[in-house]
This record gives sequence, C-alpha cells and structure tokens, in this order.
Amino acid sequence: MSRTLRRIGIAVCLAIAAWFLIAALFPQLLAPGNPFAILNENAYQAPSLSHPFGTDESGRDIYTRVVHGAGASLTIGLAATAIGLVFGILLATLPGLGGPVGDWISTRIVETLYAFPGILLALLLLSLTGPGIVPTTIAVGLSAAPGYARMLRTQFFRVKESAYVEADRVMGRSGWFRLTRTILPNAFQPLFALATLGIGQAVVWASALSYLGLGDPPPSPEWGAMLNAGATYLATGGWWMSVFPGTAIALVAVTGTVLGRLYNAEVREAR
Repeated sequence: MSRTLRRIGIAVCLAIAAWFLIAALFPQLLAPGNPFAILNENAYQAPSLSHPFGTDESGRDIYTRVVHGAGASLTIGLAATAIGLVFGILLATLPGLGGPVGDWISTRIVETLYAFPGILLALLLLSLTGPGIVPTTIAVGLSAAPGYARMLRTQFFRVKESAYVEADRVMGRSGWFRLTRTILPNAFQPLFALATLGIGQAVVWASALSYLGLGDPPPSPEWGAMLNAGATYLATGGWWMSVFPGTAIALVAVTGTVLGRLYNAEVREAR
C-alpha cells in the first residue's frame, strides 16, 4: 500500500472515530430526540425519511438510540482497554522490577490467564460479580490483560537485550536508569496501536455480554442490549432492529483495527 493511500485510510478512520466520539460526548448534536420515548403508534416501522434506521417494537427511533448508545458502548470499550493495558503493563514489567522471581510469577500468571479464552474468562468473572456495566467493564478489561501482557512482555525482553541497553550498561548507568529511561519508553511504543485494536475488541466483547443479558439492562440503548432486543424480530422481518446496532459495533471494531494497523505501518516506514 502506498503512503498516500495509507494516509487516506487513516483520515477516513479518524473521521469515523470522530463521529463516534461526538455521538458519545454530545449525542444531542446528532440525534436531539429522546432515546427512551415510547410512541406505540410508530412501532415496528421500517427505515424511512422520518426514521432513517426505523423504529423498534415500542416506537422508539433506532437512529436516536444508536447515537445515544455510543456513550455507554465506547465508555465500556475505553475503560476496559485501560484496565487491560494497566494490568498488561504490570505483568510485562514485573520481570524487570522483580528479577528472576518476578519473571517466574509474571510467567505463571500470564500462562494461567491465557489458558482461558478471553470471553470465557469474562463470563467466569461475571458469574462471580453479577451483571451490570461496571462488572462487565472490569471483566472485559481483565480478560484482555493476558494478551496485552504477552505482547508487551515479548517487546520488553527484545528491548532489554538490545545493543543500546548494553551500551547503557557499559557506560555504568544503573539498572533503574536503564529500565525507566531506555527499556520502558522503547518497549511500550506499540501502546497506541494496542489501544486502538483493544477498544474495538472490548466493544465487541462487551456487546456480546450485553447480548447475553449480562451488561446494561433494557431499556438502555447500549448496542449489545439493542441487538438482544432486536433478535426476537429477525424472523418476522424486523431486520433493522439488529442490523443498525450491529453495524455500529462492527464499524468501531473495524475502524480501531484498521487505524492501529495503518499507524503501525506509518511508524515502521518512518524508521
């Protein structure tokens, strides 16, 4: 891919991300209606000029609900990614801070957590805490931490064995100096790419949990909950109730993934 096309892709992804960010922070600018307003006379309407995404079984405008649901879905995604990255960084840096003992502890923790598929680990944690936005956010964050830890740990050891760290050692610089000034800044350069990839994954996982009834309960406009509510009407022709919330989830996931990969490509080419 040429650099021009890559930059166009980044611009498109940033535009989509900006739209979702505005929807999350200022939903009234994009959809001034009430996402909870029930109008039974408008129930079960297909997409039209007056209702671009159609209406649900209670007459609520789905476009309005998708826009207002961006806040809950993206907040869960951002918070869960932050939790996962924090725990991933702790597990990745434990070898450098704790020596061989820290390395052994970090390895055993990562291997144990990595033995569980991410969504299964989230379900296990939710079975102990119960459903809700906060437990879902924590569960998704903790279930993502092993993946972040493994990637950052690999990068950590690659940098630790590099020539410029060896140069610091030869120059007599302390282990703490090498860790904080050389190893960590270089080891955690991929954090932006990991974060953009992780937000999309976290939104998908949180939506999946909400679809199973473990997230924000109805009548919340959270996208996974909307998918759950709309699934009942797929067989009767009400495809729009699930398609548009599902499209929003897919767009966030694809945008985050593409943005992270294109950013990585830009960084590699800059080097």
